Amino acid sequence: MQASHPIVKDLVLIGGGHSHAIALRMFGMNPLPGVRITLITEASDTPYSGMLPGHVAGFYSREECHIDLRRLAQFSQAQLYIDQAIGLDLENKQVICAHRPPVAFDVVSIDIGSTPATITVPGATEYAIPAKPISQLLAHWDQFVENVKQNPRQPIRIGVVGGGAGGVELTLSLQSHLQSILKQHCLDLEIHLFHRDAEVMSTYNAWVRRHFHKILQQRGVQLHLQETVSEVQLHKVVCESGLKVECDRIFWVTQASAPPWLRASGLATDADGFIQVNDYLQSISHPDVFAAGDIATMIHHPRPKAGVFAVRQGKPLFENLQRSLQQKSLKPYKPQKQYLSLIGTGDGKAIATRGSFGFGPSQLLWHWKDWIDRRFMERFSNLPEIKQGDRNQNNSLLISSPHPSTPVCSTEDTSARNWLPLTPRPSTMRCAGCGSKIGSTVLARVLARIQHEQPRVNRQDILIGLDAPDDAAVIQVPANLAMVHTIDYFRALINDPYLFGQISANHCLSDIFAMGAVPQSALAIATLPYALEAKVAETLFQLLSGAIKVLADVNTPLVGGHTTEGAELAFGLSCNGLVHPDRLLRKSGMQPSQVLILTKALGTGTLFAAQMRQKAKGKWIDTAVESMLLSNAAAATCFLEHEATACTDITGFGLLGHLIEMIQASHVAVELQMSAIPVLDGAIETTQQGIVSSLHSENLRVSRYISNLTKVENHHYYPLLFDPQTSGGLLAALPQQKANDCLATLRKVGYSDCQIIGEVKEKS
Repeated sequence: MQASHPIVKDLVLIGGGHSHAIALRMFGMNPLPGVRITLITEASDTPYSGMLPGHVAGFYSREECHIDLRRLAQFSQAQLYIDQAIGLDLENKQVICAHRPPVAFDVVSIDIGSTPATITVPGATEYAIPAKPISQLLAHWDQFVENVKQNPRQPIRIGVVGGGAGGVELTLSLQSHLQSILKQHCLDLEIHLFHRDAEVMSTYNAWVRRHFHKILQQRGVQLHLQETVSEVQLHKVVCESGLKVECDRIFWVTQASAPPWLRASGLATDADGFIQVNDYLQSISHPDVFAAGDIATMIHHPRPKAGVFAVRQGKPLFENLQRSLQQKSLKPYKPQKQYLSLIGTGDGKAIATRGSFGFGPSQLLWHWKDWIDRRFMERFSNLPEIKQGDRNQNNSLLISSPHPSTPVCSTEDTSARNWLPLTPRPSTMRCAGCGSKIGSTVLARVLARIQHEQPRVNRQDILIGLDAPDDAAVIQVPANLAMVHTIDYFRALINDPYLFGQISANHCLSDIFAMGAVPQSALAIATLPYALEAKVAETLFQLLSGAIKVLADVNTPLVGGHTTEGAELAFGLSCNGLVHPDRLLRKSGMQPSQVLILTKALGTGTLFAAQMRQKAKGKWIDTAVESMLLSNAAAATCFLEHEATACTDITGFGLLGHLIEMIQASHVAVELQMSAIPVLDGAIETTQQGIVSSLHSENLRVSRYISNLTKVENHHYYPLLFDPQTSGGLLAALPQQKANDCLATLRKVGYSDCQIIGEVKEKS
């Protein structure tokens, strides 16, 4: 998180829909100085609806039909919060999330698509697979396809409830894919389509309805028209007419709706709960709220909930978000009434329709649709390279008033009115020394909020802490126990201060756990990007909330700290722990014939170096973050229970650097099994591209200690021996006879990547 200009406004985007994806790309190419963008989304990628039927049919891989939101956020210099929005506090201008503290905004935009309509049919929730959210549908589908491949001789009966465009496309696509798997086994595939109307795709013209009815019949789909499903049982669909049909899988593709929290927040919505917006894609009730895609209803220009409109709303949404943030009048947007629809038939053909016109099915139309869809996705898979200097050529600065206290308001359009107290220019001198500290009022406000919202740890051995702040914290050390001290501090490697706080705390505590100690207290040190007081407070609150969450899990209070301003976010902790001197785990305790167990996979250094270069896939970073969020506390306890005699945590010096320290301190040798070393997804790919951390070359110097270097230096795991790890795992030496039980316990408590990676030898 770098701030070349002080942060003065927060733009929060809820959802990674098509409109937001386009807007983010445009913000990356046309940034607004002083505006911090935050994307809140439930996953690090988002499906492109135009290619999903083709994915189900087997024409596209998952990666080909999903936009990587991590890469897009990196490109647009946006914060990325992987979480679910569950509410809006419009009075305090905060987004309420499921698993993190509220997120403050000045302007918010919502593009979350639609959700499954409340299913009132008995049994449907338990036994049917809803089409929304799409991620869950695809997870069920991928698992089902894998089951079919493993058991191709088992008869298959599928039911699809809903004969609109989505239900028909899904039916034809899944039929095509399953037939390609089953054709060599000559088994019948039974597919039933249930629809309450007399014709399928009733919102389309008569030509389209007739042709798709004919295609479904020709493909052997059993149509149950004018049938209303009244109950879903295990492997059975029951209709009001008395019709009962056995089905192994039941897909529910009926009308979707909006989540109830939108209306509950006080936003103006239509009868179905969708946000009502004006011609500026702006809420008619709250001018600081914008919405686009399926979740929005344009009150003057109602249109079907179709992906084509979400795509076309991307540019006008971006323009009006920019104009709103700059206090300029907004520009109206009028969607076209008719649009071309290219609908796949699941067999490499498509039908074209516009208004009353229809043509197809044709392979040429499918190739045309495929070309359009791939060209759209290339906009996000091949993001342009923009040098940092080029990003700051935007002449439309947010901060320009010679009177810092004067509020400015656009009067050109009263519907876009939004007050902004301006702040000093970015060129204003920033002091050093204690003049760079965060103000006491900001600290007091943040700490009060944390004490109100975050879990508190009360310990009798903390004599003076944050509850009664003084010049320093005072901690009591029990008799017969030794105190272990450690400190770590580094720049943010992820654009989410709440997660960064958790990762940093895990990293800083690892030294305590590696020594066999129990943490007692912690002091924080933080550098916050230049910003308005309110923005500094928001960043600090998110950062400390993450750290305190991790500290609370190990009964460790934050007792004080120091904050300062700077160009970018950085954070660390000074931690102390307690241990009986006889139970210390040291690097010098390795003994011949012991085995080495590593608890976490390697690769965070190269993966985040790749992310900085736009070369890492979002799912790779997801896995790395999941690993870094895993505390080493339980691993340390497990090692002590299984008689470990030496331990260290794998961090900046890499596996080999920290292992060499253990070897030298213990006066032994070690034989590593290269192929046994656990590695994070994507780390091999990035190192093979020559992407390594800036510390890698320094770490590489310890390669001189490898006695058989020529035999291993070409191994594809070799570069990862020197990869600096953030919040890496523990490496411990313990008796061979305890190793298998130790591994089993480690995996039971969450260390799924743990492995025996080597053996301790006599020093020759």
